[in-house]
Amino acid sequence: MTVETPAKKKYNISVEATLEVIGGKWKSVILCHLTHGKKRTSDLKRVMPAITQKMLTQQLRELECDDIVNRIVYNQVPPKVEYELTEYGWTLKPILDLLCNWGETHIVKEYGDKYAMLEDNGLND
Repeated sequence: MTVETPAKKKYNISVEATLEVIGGKWKSVILCHLTHGKKRTSDLKRVMPAITQKMLTQQLRELECDDIVNRIVYNQVPPKVEYELTEYGWTLKPILDLLCNWGETHIVKEYGDKYAMLEDNGLND
């Protein structure tokens, strides 16, 4: 039996590799929330009401596979699971901060008042 090794992937530009890991509608949002500390799935769902449970679980699994988040399972009843950034995941913090700063600038440019457009959730001070 022959085992095939997967072909090495080539990128046209390195930002493709970044977006492969944190791209899409939800991953960066999840990561921004995790920069504020460990979160349970229910915590993330509460601060991201538009995401479905299925999508949240899928995105967390992908981030875990890419060694960006840690899944911590506590041996208790009822079961408790928390997510946190890994050491490698924390290396994304400067990028996430820049994305937030650009987003604020864009909101002000487009709408004038950022506070009228951002949720009052303690993350947008």
